[in-house]
Order: sequence, then structure tokens, then C-alpha cells
Amino acid sequence: MGHHLSRRTVLTAMTATAAALPMDGLALLAAQPHSMVPRDLELITVSDRSVAVSWTTVATDPLGLRRPVAADTELALGPADSRKPLPVVHFDATPTPYHYVEITGLEPGRRYRLEARSRGVRAVAGMAPRWWNDEQKYEFQTLTPPPGRLLRTIALANDLHFGEEISGQIVPALPTGVRQERGLPPYPEVMLDALLSDVRQPDRGVDHLILAGDLTNAGTPGESREVRRRLDRWGGLGRDVLVCRGNHDRPRVGAQWRAGPRLPGTAHHDCWGEHFLPRQRLVEYDLDGLRVIGLDTTDLDGAGGRIDPDQMSRLRGLLCDEPGRPTLVFGHHPVTRQSALTNLGGPGFVLDRHDAATLHRLYERAPGVFLHHSGHTHRTRRTRPDTPIPVEFLEVAAIKEYPTGYALLRLYEGGYMLTFHTTRTAAARRWSARTRTQSFGLQASYSLGSRTDRNHVVHRDLSGIARATQTELRTVAQR
Repeated sequence: MGHHLSRRTVLTAMTATAAALPMDGLALLAAQPHSMVPRDLELITVSDRSVAVSWTTVATDPLGLRRPVAADTELALGPADSRKPLPVVHFDATPTPYHYVEITGLEPGRRYRLEARSRGVRAVAGMAPRWWNDEQKYEFQTLTPPPGRLLRTIALANDLHFGEEISGQIVPALPTGVRQERGLPPYPEVMLDALLSDVRQPDRGVDHLILAGDLTNAGTPGESREVRRRLDRWGGLGRDVLVCRGNHDRPRVGAQWRAGPRLPGTAHHDCWGEHFLPRQRLVEYDLDGLRVIGLDTTDLDGAGGRIDPDQMSRLRGLLCDEPGRPTLVFGHHPVTRQSALTNLGGPGFVLDRHDAATLHRLYERAPGVFLHHSGHTHRTRRTRPDTPIPVEFLEVAAIKEYPTGYALLRLYEGGYMLTFHTTRTAAARRWSARTRTQSFGLQASYSLGSRTDRNHVVHRDLSGIARATQTELRTVAQR
């Protein structure tokens, strides 16, 4: 997200002192062991057969500051309609302040209740205000997948900000950001490696990874080159990894960017484009019947979004030629009016209203478009279309900061199931807990999204998509 002076900046500045209280900073006095509290319980993922739960254990030191405290990890879980005591389904005596448990083998469409504990003390939901208040219920219902065969699985992620040094800093003059702890690798490297490691695991079953912009912090030659190098180790660009540009990746003016090609008629140099895609270039991918379209929604100077006429014309042509073909579109900037009014950056932070209206008209005449994935707002949120069209407009939270996750889109013949997953390395969980305090304590309220935003099922006909072949599956498994 760019340094955009707006309602978002004002909201951030109102509570500046909270961000200066890190989870694991230098403490003058140690926290007392007897004051340990398991808190910030969150049901991150609810799928058809699994649930993922996280919480932290902290203690308050004599100065009143909360500090991480290592403790054991225990989860009890059972059917919500059972009167029997909840059986313990997971116990790990390894001490950690950052607890994560993923339980599989559940029944689709069934209601469960759970209790998370550390040192025998029950974990409670965080105190951050959330209108949906999911975690306070300590219950959940597993999803029921769409009918038909599973065709393929796509990971949706965005906002890596590779090269960034301060997370969540809006105005440089204010102490609003969070830095990595001394002696640890830069957090964008930690989080990119955690993402690529996680979506490679067999239990995720990912066939393709889509990155919707802000791969770099400033689009420098070094940042762009290193991100491309790491992605190339995971899979082939344009086959396994699909990308688009974000506002942080845009061409820049200055000596730091002169190594990149210069845009005609401007003083801007496009270092990111040299390693990925030219500016304002639409890209189309054919994944065996599934059409994926990547849009460059970035303005040349600024955090807001726009689509040039040539790119919009090409999109119009593609959708008119095959209006019924199953189609997923992704671009960095959110599209809907609801997103414009609810994101902390305000209406100027999302796609230009004229271009957004044009997209809605194109999607109305192309019934094959079923999902538009964007990033930029660093939150997970489904927003309503501006017109009554059957398209899901989904924003996915940033990978580089709390909740440090990505969405899994599992395509079936009869629809799709979308679930949100946080990365699972110890370093990623540590950084996620640290950045939970960003935005002066409002990060957890704003970024995670409701459980139904994160985990849901949509029914529609996707039978025109071919199932991922065994050759494709072996290729992914061998990466």
C-alpha cells in the first residue's frame, strides 16, 4: 500500500502509541510466569474436512506490557451436539508462544465446538472489536464442497513488498511501523519463503500460484530480480506462477531505477517490467479450459488504480469472443463501490470509478466470469458487486504481515470452495504475531475478515474445466 494521505492515515495517526509496543521488544523486566494468558484465539481456516486454529500465550510484565511466554499447545474438539466432554485431539509439549493447530478428518457440513488450552488455561478470543465476533462462539461448521470432481487448486496471494524494512508505516515521521527483530532475516524474505514452502506441501495440493501485485516494495532492479529468482525456483512464470503488477511495482523516476528500461515519453524507468511484464499489459492464460486474465491496474504515479483504453479494449475482445468460458480475473486494485467506501484508504485508493463501471458492464455480458481477485487493501474481504452480476469480488490479505496468509481456490465441476490459510513456518508465525499490533492495534480487526469472507462455497457450472493431469500433479510435487 502506498503512502496515501487519506482517512487511512488519519485513522492510523489517532492511536500512534499502540504500534510502538512490540510483542517481543527489549523488556526492562521479565514477565511473571504465573500471569500467562492464552489469548487471540482465531479459527483461521474452516474447510470441508479440516479446521486451523491459532492463539498466542503472553504475560504482563511489571510495567504493564504484554510479552510472549512459551507454553504447551492443546486442542480439544468434538461434535457440537455431543454432551460428552470434548476429547483432546492434539497435544504438543514443545514450548512456544505462537500456537497453531490444524486438525483434519472432520465430516463435511457438521457443527463442532472446540477448546484451545496452554498450561491447562483456556484460550480466549482477542479483544479487538470485530462486528462478526466469530471466535467468541468457540464453534464452527465445516463446509460442504460443491458436487463433482475436484479439478484443480489455485493459491491466491498478493502484497509481498519484497525489500520493505518497516511494516505498516504510513507516514515516515510517525512511529507507526513494525521492524523485524535484530538478528533475524528481513521479514519479506521470511514471508515469501514461507508462502512458497507452504503452497508446495502435499496437503495444500496447489497446481498454480497467482500473485496479484506488490511483489516488491519499490520496484528496484535488485528487488525485482530477487523476487523473480525465488519464484523461478518454485515454478515457471506464466505456467505455474501467474503475476500482475501492483502500485509498489510501478515505474519510478530517479537514479535508483535507471538500470531499467525507460518508458517512452517519460522520465520513468520500469525495472519490474524488465523481469516480469510490460506496463498496462493484459495477460491471458489457458489452464485446460479455465481462462485466467491478469490486469495491470496501476497508475503511473500514485496508489490508486486505472486501466488504459488499449488494455480495456483487449479485455472486451476476449470476453466477447468467449463470454461463457469459465474465467478468473485478477488485478491489484479492488473494483467495487463497497470496497471504495470501506477500505481505510478511501475511494481514491481503489480502481477508478469509470473503469470499475466498465468492468461491471463487461462481466454482465460475460457469464463465464465467476471471480475477480485483488489485493492492495491488505485485508480479506468479499464485497458486493455494483450491479447484480454473479461475480465474486475478493480481496486477499497481505502475505507480508498479519494474518500472513493466502487463499486456496479449489475448483470442482459444480462450483468452488475458497479457504484462507496462514503460513506455517515458525518464523512466519512469530512475525504474524508481531505485526498483529500494527495500525495501532486495529490490524486484527481490519485485516483478517469474517470467517465467511475467508471460507465459503459457491455453486456454479465449471464442468468446462479439465481436471489437472497426473503429469501436472507430479511436476508440482517434485518442485
